[in-house]
Amino acid sequence: MKLHFVFFLVAIAMMSFFSSAQAQVKTAEDLIQAMQKKYAKSWYKTATFVQKTTEFEKDGTSKVSTWYEALSIPGNLRIDFMPVKDGNGILFTGGKIYSFKGGQVDSSRPFMHPLMVLGFDVYKLPYADVMTALKELKFDLSVLREDQWQGRPVYVVGAKEGDLRSPQFWIDKEHLYFVRMLRPAGKDSAQTQETQFNKYQRLGGGWMAPEVIFKVDGQVMTTEEYSDMRADVELDNRLFDPQFWTTVHWRE
Repeated sequence: MKLHFVFFLVAIAMMSFFSSAQAQVKTAEDLIQAMQKKYAKSWYKTATFVQKTTEFEKDGTSKVSTWYEALSIPGNLRIDFMPVKDGNGILFTGGKIYSFKGGQVDSSRPFMHPLMVLGFDVYKLPYADVMTALKELKFDLSVLREDQWQGRPVYVVGAKEGDLRSPQFWIDKEHLYFVRMLRPAGKDSAQTQETQFNKYQRLGGGWMAPEVIFKVDGQVMTTEEYSDMRADVELDNRLFDPQFWTTVHWRE
């Protein structure tokens, strides 16, 4: 009798587990909560990688460059253009973007990086802050549907079926990571910009997409290929302080 009771309890526990695992995400709010529940405790806090950037011109030519990138989540991304000694690059921090030339700030302005929010910050920011950021990025959070992307089921937030113009983001249904974003290329632009995060690999307690593709109206404009990806790297906080741009580096 006791053995049967134990089997009964195990069966109930398994049914409860699978029922919970298969619970449907019905709203954008449900989706963000599910993403955070899955990775908030495990997703890496910092990461570094080397990026091969290929920019394509309309005449068919292309330019290849190497960038060194360092992440501190949430909200910080440093990009050093090779060669590092020239002091050129971009810094995203404190809700701003800084452009550096010759080791000096060339320009700065307020900027919320949508790919940082969707690909990384979503797992480390408080839920309310994520929702505020998504609204500021003009995603219609009242619209959520399911679709297929590269042969895998996804959630789509911000656009109804057939709409590939409105600001929208696509999330892999199984792994709950960001895979695609579409939005107008500019405030008054008739063109549509698309970003893809492809070929995900496990990294630390989370994931990283070593291939990123940027398109405008279906034409590939830029590709990024990541190598030497490392998670939970010890990074000096001054890396993300504009005044220390030329004095602190994570890689020479």
